[in-house]
Amino acid sequence: MSGMLLIPIFLLLTFFRQNVILTLAVIIGLVHSYIARNSSVEYLVQDLWFTLDRELLLSIPMFIFAGVIMSSGSISARLVRLMKALTSPFRGGLAIATILAMAVFSSISGSAIVTMMAVGTLMYPALIQSGYSVRFTLGLLCTGGTLGVIIPPSILMILYGLSTDVSVTNMFMAGWGPGLLMVLVLCVYSVICNRSAETSPFDIAEVWAALKHGITALLMPVILMGGIYSGIFTVTEAAAVSLLYALLIEVVLFRNLGAKDVFRLGLDTVKLLGTLMPLVAFAGSLNVILQYEGVPQALVAWTQETFTADWQMLIMVNLMLLVAGALMDESSAIIILAPLLAPLGLAYGYDPVHFAIMVIVNLQIGYVMPPVALSVIVATSVFRQTFLTVSRAVLPFVALMLMVLLITIMVPQLSLMFIR
Repeated sequence: MSGMLLIPIFLLLTFFRQNVILTLAVIIGLVHSYIARNSSVEYLVQDLWFTLDRELLLSIPMFIFAGVIMSSGSISARLVRLMKALTSPFRGGLAIATILAMAVFSSISGSAIVTMMAVGTLMYPALIQSGYSVRFTLGLLCTGGTLGVIIPPSILMILYGLSTDVSVTNMFMAGWGPGLLMVLVLCVYSVICNRSAETSPFDIAEVWAALKHGITALLMPVILMGGIYSGIFTVTEAAAVSLLYALLIEVVLFRNLGAKDVFRLGLDTVKLLGTLMPLVAFAGSLNVILQYEGVPQALVAWTQETFTADWQMLIMVNLMLLVAGALMDESSAIIILAPLLAPLGLAYGYDPVHFAIMVIVNLQIGYVMPPVALSVIVATSVFRQTFLTVSRAVLPFVALMLMVLLITIMVPQLSLMFIR
C-alpha cells in the first residue's frame, strides 16, 4: 500500500465524521501493517504502552480533576467577587472583572472549557443584567475561557512537551507574556466597547471582605507556579498539589462538596480522559513510526527547498495551524502536528520554547474558530444560544487574538523574558 493512500483514507473518515481516535487507529494500523519497513501490528502495541508509560502524563488527569472540583465549588465565585470589587469604578468594570477572574482561574485549572464554564455561568447573567449586549458577552466569555490555553498550567503545553520533549516548565514560564498581553488587549477592548456602562464607587470595605473571602483561591496559583519555577516540585508534583489543595478547600475547609460529589466529579474526569488518553497513545505510536521513517526530516528538507525565507515558512505553518484548529479539537491537532513542526522551527533557527508558544497561541484561536470551535459549541449549550449567534459574537475577538498571535511571533522576547 502506498503512503499516499493514507491521505484519501483520512479525508474519507473525516468526511463521514468518524471519531478522530478511530481515524488515527485505522491510519496507524495500516502504517504498521503495510507501509513501514520491518514493522508489524505487534510494534503498535509496544508503542501504545511506551507512550502512556511516562510520568508527565500523570499531571493531565490531576489538573483536570482539580479544575472540575473548583468549577463545581466556590473558588470561582470568590474570584469573581474580588475582581468585581476591584474594578467597579471603571467603565466596563464588570467585563474587566470577568477577564481577570478567568485569567486567575486559568492559572489554576489549565483548561479553556473548564475556565469558561466556571466563570461564565456566574458572569453571563450578571453582565446581561448590567446592560452588556448579548453579543459582546458571548464573545467575551468564549474568548476569555481560552486564556486557560496559554496561562500556565496549560494542558496543551503538557501535550506539546510530551510530543516534542520541549521543557514544560520553560513553556509554563513563556506562556505568561502572551497570556498577560491577551488579558490587557481584552480589557482595553472591553472599555472601548462599554464606555457608557454603569460604574460604582470604590468600596474599600468590600475589597477587604472579598479579599478575605477569596484569599484561598488567590494563593493556589502562587503555590503552584512558585513551586514549579523554584524547583521545589515538578509539573507532575504540582498537579498533585493542585488536586490536594482543591480537595482541602472545597471539601474540608468550606464543605461545599461531599464524598458523593467528589465521586461524581471523578467519573466526569474519567469520561474526559477516556477520549484524551487513547488519542495520546495512538498519536504517540504514529509519531514513533514517522520518526523511524524520517518523515519530519523529509518535511524540513522539502520546506527549506520550497521556502527560502523564514517568514514564508511561518505563513505556511500558521495557516496550517489555523486550518487544523478550525477542523479538529486542539488536543488532537497539537499531538499530531507538534512532532512534525518542532523540527521545522529548529531548522529555521527559532528558539524551541518560542516556537512552541507560537503554535499554542495559534491553536488557542481554534477554540473559537468554526466549524469545530469547542468553546463555541459548549457555549451554545451553557448559555442556550444558537451556534450561529455565538459564532458571530466571537468574530471581533478572533481579530484581537490574531493580533496577539502576530505580536507573539514578531517579538520573541515576549515569550522568553521570564525564562532563566
